[in-house]
Amino acid sequence: MSTAKTEVQSLLEKLPDDCSLEDVQYHLYVIEKVHRGIDRAKKEGESSQLDVEKRLRRWNIE
Repeated sequence: MSTAKTEVQSLLEKLPDDCSLEDVQYHLYVIEKVHRGIDRAKKEGESSQLDVEKRLRRWNIE
């Protein structure tokens, strides 16, 4: 598992040199959301594609 510092360093290496601070903030926000989603899936369990499709059909969303 990587530390926050190594993740930020890795992100900065991948972003173009002319990126803005807003670009960096956005990517950090996305990384944090992904980590929270992974942690939630580990704690609460995951949903299969079929289960999600069934729930969406109840909302009339396809």
